[in-house]
Amino acid sequence: MDIPHKIKMAVAYVGISEAELARRIGCSPQSLHQRLKTGKFSSADLERIAKGLGAELMFCFKFPNGDEV
Repeated sequence: MDIPHKIKMAVAYVGISEAELARRIGCSPQSLHQRLKTGKFSSADLERIAKGLGAELMFCFKFPNGDEV
């Protein structure tokens, strides 16, 4: 699952609109919409989005034996 899809699912889970998320992270709804289309987000962007959603951003590589990096 790609990052834009995960963000859209998280927005739906929290029960806010994309426009509300944009307001919470300090950008315009148009800017957020465009970034969701391109899928280009920096790690700082994803941290702001997580904070705007009231969530924790977790990123790791998980191997079949259960190890995570």
